[in-house]
Amino acid sequence: MLNWYKRRIASVLFKRRLAVDLEVPLVSFTFDDFPQSALHCGGAILKSYGVAGTYYVSLGLMGLDSPSGRVCISDDLVTALEEGHELGCHTFSHCDSWDTDGLVFEQSIIQNRAALAEIVPGASFRSFSYPLSTPRPSVKRASAKHFACSRAGGQTFNSGKADLNQLSAYFLEKTKGDIRPVRDVIHRNKESNGWLIFATHDISPQPSPFGCTSEFFEQVVRSSVESGARILPVIGVLDAIRSTRIAGDVAPRGEERADV
Repeated sequence: MLNWYKRRIASVLFKRRLAVDLEVPLVSFTFDDFPQSALHCGGAILKSYGVAGTYYVSLGLMGLDSPSGRVCISDDLVTALEEGHELGCHTFSHCDSWDTDGLVFEQSIIQNRAALAEIVPGASFRSFSYPLSTPRPSVKRASAKHFACSRAGGQTFNSGKADLNQLSAYFLEKTKGDIRPVRDVIHRNKESNGWLIFATHDISPQPSPFGCTSEFFEQVVRSSVESGARILPVIGVLDAIRSTRIAGDVAPRGEERADV
């Protein structure tokens, strides 16, 4: 009951609507916490298909061992950008999105932004993912002030009217290596011309409970490509939406209209 309450209260407050009205389906691949294996292994798989992903990083954890493996170092940040990936914010201290006070959470966002600017001059975060849990309303409001969009979970894709402050994502580790539900959600995303955001953590032959195997991840990428979806980092999707918006097509106040 408590989890239902948390999901419900966050979903109905502080919305920023995005009308998902696409000509082709879209898929994004995202990695939370930015473990090194997500780039060295997962990134290599993405590169083999000529696509890129989004790496959400908590720079306060950089270089540390985590439940999903060794967290990225500064060289990994540079490499990710050079290979066309997006760096996204995950707060500096990996704050719990429900249990953290909104002001404290926002300060961790600001601290993460400052740390990135020091490590990679000129780089910036434009998208965000909520660490650990569904956001409390004050956290959702705080993140909206700093990012073009924020990603949560939900095990579904975005279609119809999406919320830029709480985009839905599909966590691959929850399938426990079963490709069938993944292919099903890819098919449903294709039928709806929606935006499917995959999420996970580490990628390796022996992943943590929060990641998936290299073989499984390659199957997911291949199935996404074969579906005919356009595969872009999260901010790349929003940039594509804005650059192809039909002139004179004005969305209702507080909404952005997606026409790709």
